[in-house]
Amino acid sequence: MNLDYNKQMVDIIKKIDDTQSENIKKAAQLCATAINDGKLVHLFGSGHSVLPIQDMFPRYGGVVGFHPLMDPRLMWDNVIRGGGARELLWLERQEGYIENFLQSYNFEEGEVMIVYSHGGLNAAPIETALYAKSKGLKVIVVTSGDNFEKAQAKHSSGNKLGDVADVLISNCCPLEDALVKIPGYPQPVGGSSTVAVTVITQAIASETALQLQKLGHEMFIFVSPNVTEVPADYMQQVYGKYTELVRKKGN
Repeated sequence: MNLDYNKQMVDIIKKIDDTQSENIKKAAQLCATAINDGKLVHLFGSGHSVLPIQDMFPRYGGVVGFHPLMDPRLMWDNVIRGGGARELLWLERQEGYIENFLQSYNFEEGEVMIVYSHGGLNAAPIETALYAKSKGLKVIVVTSGDNFEKAQAKHSSGNKLGDVADVLISNCCPLEDALVKIPGYPQPVGGSSTVAVTVITQAIASETALQLQKLGHEMFIFVSPNVTEVPADYMQQVYGKYTELVRKKGN
């Protein structure tokens, strides 16, 4: 266990709590309003930014209404050869690709798109956010505030991901992501953004659920079998409600 990593990661989580709580609440309000209105909250990321999407739904504690959008071409299931990291890292930078993926879904005005990207500079997340805005969706962005403030835009639109956000949540991680400096090496180790965005994701999920309860919304919550107070067939109800909602939207 590297205690230096743990200390730095705790500091990042504290910074998220100190500086991003209001934006997390704003994001949750958008999500709760959409779900209460029978609409979807879509989630997109590529590469490692797929991980918080998988951690939102389906996941113990996840609420029906969150809709993960995952393109296997923008995820890796191998390091080299087919499904490898090099290929997806190239593809997510190619302008014009992402519309081919997103046109398979139906988006409605009043829905929400959450886009994850630590760098916030690649074509895939930026064009997802732009596409969502063109369809009348509110856009929540989870990215590195340092990258947004300091990095130069690479997309032909001149936008960085944060420029397209209705609500921007910083993951409070450094530009280089990894935290621990190794003597004699310029490359740090110990990636931080996955831990940070998972904390942010679960904060959004929890705050959304609290707001839905206040709205009187009947929630269907993905639940652990260790929660014995729910009926034996409860998870079938959760899957059924999710299927009904997604099919109703034509997705």
